[in-house]
Amino acid sequence: MTTGSSTQGIQIRTRQRWVGDAVELVSSMRFAISLLTLIAIASVIGTVMKQNEPMPNYVNQFGPFWFEVFNKLGLYAVYSAWWFLLIMGFLVLSTSLCIARNAPKMLRDVKSWRDNVREQSLRNFHHKLEWSLAEAPPQAAARLVKQVGAKGYKVRLLDKDGGTLLTAKQGAANKFGYIFAHAAIVIICLGGLLDSDLPIRFQQWFYGKAAFAGNGIISQIPDRYRLGIGNPTFRGNTMIPEGSASSTAIIPQQDGVMIQDLPFTIHLKRFIIDFYSTGMPKLFASEVVVRDHETGKETAATIKVNEPLIYKNVAIYQSSFEDGGSKLKLVGYPMRGGDNGRFDIAGEVSGSTPLPQGMGDYTVEWSGFRPFNVENMNAAGSGAASNAGDARAVNVGKTVNRGFMGNLDKHLGSSAKSVNSKDFKNVGPSVQYKLRDKTGQAREYFNYMQSLQIDGAYVFLAGMREQPDQPFRYLRIPADDNDSVAEWMRLRAALANPALREEAARRYARQAIAGGREAPAALREQLQQSAQRGLDIFAGDGKVSGFIAVTRFLEKLPAAEQEKAADIFMKILNGSMWELWQAARVKDGLEPVKSDEAHGKYLQLAINALADSAFYPAPVFLQLSSFQEIKASVLQVTRSPGKKVVYLGCLFLVLGVFAMLYIRERRLWIWIKPGEAGAGSRALMAMSTQRKTLDFDKEFEQMKARLAGTAGASS
Repeated sequence: MTTGSSTQGIQIRTRQRWVGDAVELVSSMRFAISLLTLIAIASVIGTVMKQNEPMPNYVNQFGPFWFEVFNKLGLYAVYSAWWFLLIMGFLVLSTSLCIARNAPKMLRDVKSWRDNVREQSLRNFHHKLEWSLAEAPPQAAARLVKQVGAKGYKVRLLDKDGGTLLTAKQGAANKFGYIFAHAAIVIICLGGLLDSDLPIRFQQWFYGKAAFAGNGIISQIPDRYRLGIGNPTFRGNTMIPEGSASSTAIIPQQDGVMIQDLPFTIHLKRFIIDFYSTGMPKLFASEVVVRDHETGKETAATIKVNEPLIYKNVAIYQSSFEDGGSKLKLVGYPMRGGDNGRFDIAGEVSGSTPLPQGMGDYTVEWSGFRPFNVENMNAAGSGAASNAGDARAVNVGKTVNRGFMGNLDKHLGSSAKSVNSKDFKNVGPSVQYKLRDKTGQAREYFNYMQSLQIDGAYVFLAGMREQPDQPFRYLRIPADDNDSVAEWMRLRAALANPALREEAARRYARQAIAGGREAPAALREQLQQSAQRGLDIFAGDGKVSGFIAVTRFLEKLPAAEQEKAADIFMKILNGSMWELWQAARVKDGLEPVKSDEAHGKYLQLAINALADSAFYPAPVFLQLSSFQEIKASVLQVTRSPGKKVVYLGCLFLVLGVFAMLYIRERRLWIWIKPGEAGAGSRALMAMSTQRKTLDFDKEFEQMKARLAGTAGASS
């Protein structure tokens, strides 16, 4: 019986010691610093890596392998990852235990007068003073109480060991700085957790809520994907076109979105946007009417950037603006084959339209429209595509491999490169769309409505990119005399027409003989064949065309003959392309264009664009002709009960830091005893502080002078 009781006691003491060691570890400073270090690292990751982006963006950025690794670690939503919340929970626990262990002792110390000191212990202090007083101990004590109290000290007298002990303290509130600062960490963390997505996760874990990953009308999405108006915290966005209303917000999730029902409906009456003279947005605001679902009351307000509307503890911020479904009308041109028949097509932003029959099995997905575009025109003038073609035309006759092939990487150059000089200008509307084929593959296009002056010539920019994370690269189609793409499209279709190429070769052979004399039939035949071959090579075989096809043809010749052959080839090609242009106009019942410098420059730009069009894979080119703009306001809707908690924590943190840094605790003791032979009295003073500084040394010297002067005093 005794043995069993002893064993049980040992187990209890072992368990208590283990619990005590665990509490000691968790509440230690080194544990808290380790947690803060981990939180700092996580915050750096969350700052560097964009959070809560669509998953395909991360796949494109990091690749399949690292995407899976980062996904397992929860790096795409660091601040809601389980390990981050666990660290925050341990930090709250560690700080709370630290407060629980130390705060009672600190509060007792604040109230304590520390009057249990001995005379000998006062003599061991570094800052001490002993001197004689003429008064008897009671009178000396009364005088010293007034003098010490006048310096802001709280004073207490105590009869002890045949003498009088004066104890004084000042700055005891310094201890509250420690308590406030540690309590601030707990309060801020709790406020942050209140405003995190923990309430949403809780509903997903215990109420079966899930993210919606499909497409559908918001009002018809099932309740499983919706959060009720009682949701304590959320942060979502709602996009409202002018004249429309919304009573829901969209909360992005990693695998879709969740629908947050609001206790009111927001009706957008008008969206206002002002611009600077450069065309940059200066102000945008939303005139709204908020209707309460419970009372039916309507409240009108204007929401501006940094001027939110607070309604029923829900903050409505002006976030940005988008297109609200603008109606577009465009003119289409075929980009394949010898057909030059233009067609009309209409669409609505965020909608889709199938291409007309005969243009291929494609669907146009209208993804964006901008009524204005502010571009740095000095930077645009340095784009590569416009002068890449000129470099090819010149260098092909000089250095085929370095001058010609070396410039092929400049095709479809950017229209805006970074340079120091800035000349911002509004270049007009643009349209953005995707062409999706029957297999689901799509490329994205971005076309400007108006021509832009780049490198001294007016061109239409037609942008294209293969992937969403790539920048647009631009084909530059020269503007004709009517400021349109019609002539270039006519020339493109003529180049793809074998009959017109043959006609152009015959015309070139007739025009190539100087002086207008009748050339021998053999010479005309030879010139016609050369022109025909040059046009056929440039037109391509369906796989390779443009200057790449020319280069491959020239590379088959002996190296010593390439330069001369290139010069002759380009002269024949330029002349043949001129005749091809005239033949195409005659076919369409138009007069030939005048042979002058302006049209010669236009033809050179057109040839360069035809060569670059091999890198513009599109069945059609769509040019915006008119539009009806419909604006939409993007509002951020948030309910954040933790915000006030965080503000309280910040207040505690400021008070705590101020108390720790600017309030210094000082303690003072004066032991007063009767003097020798009963005459007068003797006083022994000692002072202490937590942080010894030069200011404290100075204060001690001032206290010495105030209490004892210099006569009869000994340190």
